[in-house]
Amino acid sequence: MSDNCIFCKIIDGVIPSAVIYEDEIFKVILDRFPSNLGHVLILPKHHVRNIFELDEEVGAKLFSLAIRISKAMKEALQIDGLNVLQNNGEVAGQTIHHFHLHLIPRFENDKINFGWVTSEPSLEELDAVKDKIVEQIIYGEPYHK
Repeated sequence: MSDNCIFCKIIDGVIPSAVIYEDEIFKVILDRFPSNLGHVLILPKHHVRNIFELDEEVGAKLFSLAIRISKAMKEALQIDGLNVLQNNGEVAGQTIHHFHLHLIPRFENDKINFGWVTSEPSLEELDAVKDKIVEQIIYGEPYHK
């Protein structure tokens, strides 16, 4: 637990939350300040700052749980769609430095917009980036901190 982490305090019950699921690895809560009513956060109980520190086994279990919770949300809330969102680092919009996955229910005409400006890299630029990533996967240590 990190003493200054709001999510660690929620996990430990110091700060109350609307818990919808809990096991030995995760606590799943409703976001207190949601994008849409029903906005869910999946929190690993073990404090890790971001995806770069997340254990692969925990990550696999996290996504399995996300699928289960998403299906429950679809039925319970009659949602039209769902955004799965996860930010890493301040430049990417991370404001709380405890890994968490957002499940954001979407409804027709809900006025939420997650957009970005696209770019048009050349095929050569795409190929060069692909090569760097593949090389790192094969030969590098993929989880630098």
